[in-house]
Amino acid sequence: MPRIRAQHVSKVFGRRSAEALRKIRQGADADELRRMGVTAAVADVSFEVNEGEIFVVMGLSGSGKSTLIRMLNGLLEPTAGSIEIDGVDITAMGGKELRRLRQEKVSMVFQHFALFPHRTVLENAAYALETRNVPKQERLAKAREFLNHVGLAGWEDRYPDQLSGGMQQRVGIARALSAETDILLMDEAFSALDPMIRREMQDLLLDLQGELGKTIVFITHDLNEAMRLGDRVAMLRHGRVMQIGTAEEILTDPANDYVAQFVADVDRTRVLTARSVMDKPIAVVDANGGPRAAVRVMREQQTSFAFVVTRDRRLAGVVFAEPAAKAVRAGRNTLDGLVEGGTHPVDPDTPVADLFLPCAESPLPVPVTDRNGKLIGVIPRVTLLAALGHMGNTGEMPVVREDTSPPEETTPRGVTADA
Repeated sequence: MPRIRAQHVSKVFGRRSAEALRKIRQGADADELRRMGVTAAVADVSFEVNEGEIFVVMGLSGSGKSTLIRMLNGLLEPTAGSIEIDGVDITAMGGKELRRLRQEKVSMVFQHFALFPHRTVLENAAYALETRNVPKQERLAKAREFLNHVGLAGWEDRYPDQLSGGMQQRVGIARALSAETDILLMDEAFSALDPMIRREMQDLLLDLQGELGKTIVFITHDLNEAMRLGDRVAMLRHGRVMQIGTAEEILTDPANDYVAQFVADVDRTRVLTARSVMDKPIAVVDANGGPRAAVRVMREQQTSFAFVVTRDRRLAGVVFAEPAAKAVRAGRNTLDGLVEGGTHPVDPDTPVADLFLPCAESPLPVPVTDRNGKLIGVIPRVTLLAALGHMGNTGEMPVVREDTSPPEETTPRGVTADA
C-alpha cells in the first residue's frame, strides 16, 4: 500500500467552484476557468507515493505545487477528491485529528526556515517533540542526535541569527527529523540558498535518505534539482499533472510538447546513468570452465577477450584470447592463472558524466556490476559515444515562460492565526 495516495484532487478558488469542477473534468484549460472568475490551483491531480521514495513535484510559479503540498498535510482542504495517508482519508478529518497527523505522521520543512529567533538551535530542533509533551531531557537528547545527523554538533547553544542560511535550514531538517514521522514534506526547502550551499543541502538530503529511508515529497521549481533528487518526478502546469515518471523516463520519453520543451536543454549526462546506456554482456565465461570454453566464446563473439564470472554471476576478471589459446595447446583444463583483474567496474547508478574517464582509460568495455558484484552490463566506448550523440544538449537550463496565474491562496486549514 502506498504511504500517500491522492485521487482526483482539485482546489478551486472562486464562487462557481461546482461549475468549475465540471469544466475541469471536461478538460477546461486555465484561461477558460479564469474567464469564469475562478482559479483552479490544482486540477484533477492523482498520484501515489511509495514508502521510502523521494517524490518530487516540479513546476513553475503558479503551477499549483505549493497548494498541493499544503493539502497533503491538511493545511488546505481540497475542493474535490481524496488524500489518503496510510490508507486513511485525511480530507474527512477534523482539526484535532489533523494536528495529531502533523505531530505523529507528517513533518514539514519550509522554504524560509521558520525557526524561532528567541530559541537556541537545540530548542528549535526539539520543538516538534515539545508539542507532543515529550519529557524535556528525552526531547533534547533526540534533538542532539539529529543535529549531529545534519552536521551541527557543537552549535546547540547558538541562536538562528548566528547561523548562515544553510545552517538554519539544517536546523529545520533536524527539527523535522526529530519528530520521527515517517513522512517528510519539503516545500521549496533549498530555494532560498545560494547555489553552492544548495548543492550541499541536496547531498545532505540524499545521504540522510540513504540512512533513514523516509517517505519524502519535495517541492521545487528547479528542474536540475528535481532530476537529481527525485526517484520519480511529477511535472505540473496550471494545476494539472503533465507527466509522472523517473528522471530518465521524462527525459527520454516526454509526454507532450510542454514537457519536451522543458527538458530540452537539461544536461542529460548528469541525469542518465550507466544503466541507461549499458549493453548486455555477451562475451562471458564461467570461472569454472576451461580455456577451451573461453576460446569458443571469444570465437563466437569475434572478440579477443571475455569477462569471467563465478557461478552466481560475480565478476572475477577478464581472460584474453592469446593466453587462453596457448593454454588449450598445452592441454590445460582450468582458467587458473589466466584470469586478469584491473577491470574497474562501475555502479549502475553512476551518472554518464562520470563514465567518460573510465571509458577513455580502459581498452575494454567498462563492466557494470550491482551492489553484490554481479555483472549486469558493459559499456563499450562506442556505445557511450553513440549515446552522447543522441543527447545533443548544451547543459543550460531550458527557457519556459512562467505561468501567469494569480498567486496561490495559502490560508492553512485547522490552524489559527497565532499558531
